[in-house]
Amino acid sequence: MKRFTCQSCGQLLHFEDARCDQCKAPLGYMPEHAILSALAPQGGGLWRPVRGCGNTALRTFCSNHAYDVCNWLVPPTEEHSDFCFACQFNRVIPNLNIPGNMERWRKLEIAKHRLFYTILRLKLPIKNRRQDPQEGLVFDFLDDSPDGAAPIMTGHSNGVITIATKEADDAYRERMRVEMGEYYRTLLGHFRHEIGHYYWNVLIRDGGRLEKFRAIFGDDRMDYQAALQRHYARLPQNNWREYYVSLYAMSHPWEDFAETWAHYFHIVSTLETALSYDMTIGPIVDGQATLTHKSDPYLLMPFDDIIAAWLPLTYAVNSLNRSMGLADFYPFVITDGVRTKLRFIHDTVREVQQAAS
Repeated sequence: MKRFTCQSCGQLLHFEDARCDQCKAPLGYMPEHAILSALAPQGGGLWRPVRGCGNTALRTFCSNHAYDVCNWLVPPTEEHSDFCFACQFNRVIPNLNIPGNMERWRKLEIAKHRLFYTILRLKLPIKNRRQDPQEGLVFDFLDDSPDGAAPIMTGHSNGVITIATKEADDAYRERMRVEMGEYYRTLLGHFRHEIGHYYWNVLIRDGGRLEKFRAIFGDDRMDYQAALQRHYARLPQNNWREYYVSLYAMSHPWEDFAETWAHYFHIVSTLETALSYDMTIGPIVDGQATLTHKSDPYLLMPFDDIIAAWLPLTYAVNSLNRSMGLADFYPFVITDGVRTKLRFIHDTVREVQQAAS
């Protein structure tokens, strides 16, 4: 994530901010420019980005701005659209008549918009359900039924990503993290994992990369349900970290890819944030920490430079968390086996970027 500042007063901003805390200027995110802009009202629901924001054509807010769950603007090229780029992929939102669901939806949208920031920064192809009625991307945020039967499970199927609304409850999510023996479980992590399944279909299955994938991740043709049953019935081997970034990645090649894909998103997004705040930490040379590569991890940094910057950063931030009595910021290990899988995803993303340029 980039570092954002208010163009009216210079105050540091967060990606989700809808108003500057200092000068109170309304803010809107322009996804086509990756800019969070201070806005000047023009009447009739129209807004003009202030100076220094590139294109200052009039824009409207996404319709979901009225619910305080979205601060994105609709580009002038889509002036007849009610929804921004990120919200156009919603198919089902939480039932807002259920107490607490307004706040749950807000948390879901924060995570989803950060997902789309990364997708756009990586210049990945994406189609909605109108563009591809069979396998276009769509999100369903679903509540469990009142009688408790057939609880909603988070997952992906042919472009449909289902997120259980209850995952926005911190207590529930933490309980499930402990019960499932997971080191990490967040809403943003769910979105990044499930979008990995979508991109497996788009970039691997339909992108001519199946054989390369199978050589690294294994044969995806093995029975999925049987593989899951075997996974949950057995104890993990002590050396599982040599090849898998998480325990769940062991269950099936599809899940291995999705977990590794999510970690690639974790890395490039967090590394961009660190670099934008000049939080670069490199290897020790002659007793001094050297600066790491300063270019764009989304588009320019070579894979080896990304890892060289990422690993010392995680050591430092894990140590900071421990100093505050918190759990590790990054409770994972990037071994040679995991690095090979991350490199495959990096190379795939760069191939797509080059083909689109």
